[in-house]
Amino acid sequence: MAKTGIRAIIFDIGRVLVRIDLRQVQKSLLDGLPLTSDELWTAIEKDPHWKDWQEGRLSPRDWHLNLCKRFGIKLHFDDFVKAWNSVLDPQPMQPDALFASLSKSYRLGLLSNTDPIHVAFLESTFSFYDYFPKQVCTYSCLVGACKPNPIIFREALKACKVNADQAVYIDDIGAFAEAARALGLHAIQYLSPEQLRTALQAIGITAP
Repeated sequence: MAKTGIRAIIFDIGRVLVRIDLRQVQKSLLDGLPLTSDELWTAIEKDPHWKDWQEGRLSPRDWHLNLCKRFGIKLHFDDFVKAWNSVLDPQPMQPDALFASLSKSYRLGLLSNTDPIHVAFLESTFSFYDYFPKQVCTYSCLVGACKPNPIIFREALKACKVNADQAVYIDDIGAFAEAARALGLHAIQYLSPEQLRTALQAIGITAP
C-alpha cells in the first residue's frame, strides 16, 4: 500500500482504457447523410432521451427505435447494435501488464457513463476485464446516475470497499476528475500513458 494510504484505483473507460472512434459510428449509422461524426455524436448526446439511456431507464430496443425515428436510420436491431458498438476501438489503450502490476497492491475498479449495449461489448471484448470482476464495475446504466452525480462515485467506492481518501480516480474529462476530488478522492485527469504513470508515481504508486 502506498504511503498516501491509497487502497483502490478506479478507472474511467472511454478514452482512458478504450479509444472512441466517432468516424466509425457515423459511417455505420448515417452513411451518405450530410452530418459529420462530431455533429452526429453531439446530436445524439443532446437527444431528450440520452440521459434515460445512459442511466438505464430506456431499453436497447427503445433506444434503437428512438434514433431510427429521429435520424431516419433504417437498420434492424442486430445491425444497429453492431453500428453502435463500432464507436469502440477493440484495440485497448493500456497494456494488461499495467493492471497485472497494480492489482498486486490495490483494488481496481471501473466507473463509466455508459449503456447496456456498450457494456456487453466491452465485457466480451477486452482482456483487461480479467482484473475487474463484475462487482467492481460501476456503470451509469446500472446505478441510475451519471457522472458528475456524487451517487455514481459513492457506488464505485462502495464496490471497492474503500473510503474516498483511500481511492484515486482517473478520467480524461477534467470536470469529472474535479467532481471526484470534491468528494475527497485523489483524482487524475488522463492525458497520455506516460502522464498517467508520472501522476501515479507522484502520489506514491509505481506503475510499469
